[in-house]
Amino acid sequence: MGSQKKRPVRLTAQDREELVRVTTTGVRGASMIMRARVLLALDISVGEVDTKEVIAARLGVSGETLRLVAKRFAETGGDVHATVARKRRDLPPVPSPVTGEVEARLIAMACSQPPQGYARWSLRLLEKHVALVEDIPDLDHSTIGRVLKKRNCVLI
Repeated sequence: MGSQKKRPVRLTAQDREELVRVTTTGVRGASMIMRARVLLALDISVGEVDTKEVIAARLGVSGETLRLVAKRFAETGGDVHATVARKRRDLPPVPSPVTGEVEARLIAMACSQPPQGYARWSLRLLEKHVALVEDIPDLDHSTIGRVLKKRNCVLI
């Protein structure tokens, strides 16, 4: 019962109705429904709350899940929507090496004449030539293919 003492979950009647609606109607993700059920089970505004072990066994989740949902509820300032919804990432974890300039140079290279001894450009041949150009970062042949496909550039 440590998390209920540290971070008590106190829901308003409107929040309870909304969480009941999330768990019973509509099509939502399983994790969203699970977090809504956890909040309903941890709510101290309706009376005494069972122990963490009893709630975890009843809902089929771990005690750590109960702790994390209660912690997120406290961090969001009691916002039910922010607690049950999936957290969105601000930026991708790794910035893409393909910028507009790199993409333009890659397309220009793919549209140019292939090197001596080759009838046409292939993705692997473009990969080798991109590695030789100092202004363009080294790109994998699959990345090159994705860039060209996005711009409807077909290697013939």
